[in-house]
Amino acid sequence: MVENLKVHLIIFFLVGCFISSTSVLADPIKVILDTDIDSDVDDVGALAMLHTLADHDVVKILGVIVTSNDTYAPSCADAINHYYKRPAIPIGVQKGLETTNFSKYTRQISEEFPHRISSYEDAEDAISLYRRILASQEDQSVVIISIGHLTNLRLLLESHPDEHSMLSGTELVKAKVRMWSAMGGKFPAGKEANFYRPDPESTVVAIANWPTRVVFAGWETGNKVITGGEFLRKSLKQNHPVWRAYHHYNNFEGRQSWDQLSVLYAVSSAPDDYWDLQYGEALVHSDGSNGWKMSSEVTNQAFLVEKADPTEVAKIIDALMVGLYKPGF
Repeated sequence: MVENLKVHLIIFFLVGCFISSTSVLADPIKVILDTDIDSDVDDVGALAMLHTLADHDVVKILGVIVTSNDTYAPSCADAINHYYKRPAIPIGVQKGLETTNFSKYTRQISEEFPHRISSYEDAEDAISLYRRILASQEDQSVVIISIGHLTNLRLLLESHPDEHSMLSGTELVKAKVRMWSAMGGKFPAGKEANFYRPDPESTVVAIANWPTRVVFAGWETGNKVITGGEFLRKSLKQNHPVWRAYHHYNNFEGRQSWDQLSVLYAVSSAPDDYWDLQYGEALVHSDGSNGWKMSSEVTNQAFLVEKADPTEVAKIIDALMVGLYKPGF
């Protein structure tokens, strides 16, 4: 196992995994992350990837929307942002929810690391935050990455003109969002948690009414990509929040990378190296299960089809989660 880890690290050093002095992109990708950072730990991995990419000016994290009723979810996200020296990233939550703590790691991370959000209600209102961020950006410049259920995206679409913009929610999304990269669904058909739990109605509404491009990373694709195991344990210090989260979650047994795939697709400069796209239309039923209407033409909706070896994709994700970056992936 140790030898495998050494090989893993040597590979990244040899290919120039540490970023060069200039970014491969002229401008950072502007990202809003919508996350249910609670029951699974892949949300932590996804947020860590974004911070690595932000360290190298590949992305700019505009905000984090926490779509969860876990009491400590917003403070956990805030603690991770603070650790990466981005304490000013705004965090939004759906207001008025009855919260409870059911996560294996959110309370622990909140207690072990500094943060500014001391309670769930200290976070901003998610829809107001969405609208404020989007209204301040250039047209067609924002990428939304959702790695949880779709309640806040549905509420964004249904929102009304306010002090931030005179556009309706759907109009604002159409004007400002270039792409939505969504972890959710099973393709071409099935039933997956982000679509059916706890709010399948929002899945139906959000997907049926989304006005710009959306690419789904389905359960079947991320399920084969295992990260967060021994490599992560050996690569991070024990006082790192990502190390602590994976320790609390399953003690580095490895975990599927459902959420990280949506991040990887959204930021990759060469996504065709890793996936094909199946175009068509998602057909979401009232219970949150989904089908797919195939199309031979390019449409606004597509799902990822595995192309690259999942173990190679896992190496890229693991590297990004621990702070290593290879230009041009």
